Amino acid sequence: MNGADAIVKCLEEEGVKYVFGYPGVAICPFYNSILSSDIKSVLVRTEQSAAHAASGLARVSGEVGVCAVTSGPGATNLITGIATAFADSIPLVCITGQVNSNLLGSDVFQEADITGAVESFVKYSYLIKNVKDIPRVFKEAFHIASTGRKGPVLIDIPIDIQNAELKNFKYPEEISMRTYKPTVQGNFLQIKKMLTELEKAKRPLICAGGGVNLSHANKELREFIEKNNIPVVSTMMGIGCLPTKHPLYFGMVGNNGKHYANRAMRDADLIILVGARVADRAVNQPDLITENKIMIHIDVDPAEIGKNCGPTIPIVGDAKSVFSDMNKEEITTKTEEWLETLNHYKETMLIKRNPDANYTDPKEFIIKLSNKMKDDAVYVADVGQNQIWSCAYHEVKNGMFLTSGGMGTMGYSIPAAMGAKLADRNRQVVAVCGDGSFQMSMMEFATMRQENVPCKVVVLKNGYLGMVREYQQFTYKENYSVVELNDYPNLELLSKAYGINYIKVNNNSEIDASLDKFLENEDSYIMEVSVNPFDIVRG
Repeated sequence: MNGADAIVKCLEEEGVKYVFGYPGVAICPFYNSILSSDIKSVLVRTEQSAAHAASGLARVSGEVGVCAVTSGPGATNLITGIATAFADSIPLVCITGQVNSNLLGSDVFQEADITGAVESFVKYSYLIKNVKDIPRVFKEAFHIASTGRKGPVLIDIPIDIQNAELKNFKYPEEISMRTYKPTVQGNFLQIKKMLTELEKAKRPLICAGGGVNLSHANKELREFIEKNNIPVVSTMMGIGCLPTKHPLYFGMVGNNGKHYANRAMRDADLIILVGARVADRAVNQPDLITENKIMIHIDVDPAEIGKNCGPTIPIVGDAKSVFSDMNKEEITTKTEEWLETLNHYKETMLIKRNPDANYTDPKEFIIKLSNKMKDDAVYVADVGQNQIWSCAYHEVKNGMFLTSGGMGTMGYSIPAAMGAKLADRNRQVVAVCGDGSFQMSMMEFATMRQENVPCKVVVLKNGYLGMVREYQQFTYKENYSVVELNDYPNLELLSKAYGINYIKVNNNSEIDASLDKFLENEDSYIMEVSVNPFDIVRG
């Protein structure tokens, strides 16, 4: 076999079912070899979407997502998708073709130093210079991507290495990397200290981040809080750690979170922060969660603990493992009065909206969409006002909520929804975006049609880059600069061009009937929802 055959064999050994990508000369040997495999190649319409689709698949399946693109602009177009996965700790293996080894550094056609370019937002990167290294490199790459704090790994492979002969292929059965040994098991003495403090606390609170979902610790978290009657709030990436209507869940914290969730963080006397990095969007003043509080930080990545705030008790470990150990211990907590206070906050601190009857109210629309979606559905929110409305009003039952949290990448939802659907064709998948983010990835409808991946897409259309317009409204006193999208494109004509069903919601009276039609079968659908151009996320 040659190097390209070896790459495909490695992917087969890892159980890969789909590779999202875009071919070019420097990656053609790989795409020629994959024709002899059962692995399905999915041709996206722009390389960034390859990483987003692989991300959607990884998050729903729990496996490593894979994408493959060519050198130069193919690789550089992939960068935003790689950075998006890194910010949200999504396990990807990203394969890039490269020019001939002997031409590296010569500035030849479509050469780019992609390993150098992505250095700050990959877990690791490889430039393969010997065909014999391919099995080892791929074994390591999948291991690194899927263990510890998960994330993307890039493998850059020159075309001559793909074409080189490999006489003896042997995929490693085991892996031993002296410099990479992530800690999964939490230190039991630290866990005991935490439980001792928890018993003393009068107002304990768990703040769950994306690490809870990524480690699939939802069941263990739920068992712990229900046994000990402890309330939970979440970061944006932690949405879905519990069903939205669980009596112990008190919403999302942060700049755009629930007022009562932020109040809970302020008033708590003990906070267990798990799988969250204390970033500014969730906690813009880290001192507020450490001042006069016991602060416990649980994270699989030791670099995150103490980076933005100093914990009283640090615990390095995987959330699933730590909660499993915690559930083996018996403790006594008295939180009835605290829960009564939090429920009072929840009842009295709701934001009242004043929607325009001439348009569709995003709150009412998203609530009704959530109620009508299947119990285990996957809701994929894009970035912008649509994301904040989705975080505020979507009800997670036993499904999943996906979005780009750390990087805030517009255009994420449609390709991610496509990947999510391929991960499990039996699950209902709905992408919700604004007309700005929609236009960043609407070309992927061609991929959906070509690959028969039925996804439902909601476009909250207001003719503006809504989040930026809202910021300019309040910061620059209504001086609006390059935020108008007008009424383009015509979504009805666009849907016909792609052969996809279309429906429009003009106001609240049309929501129910339109949603029933939108969700009645598995066919792809574009739903245009007319939203007041000057609606605000807090309004």
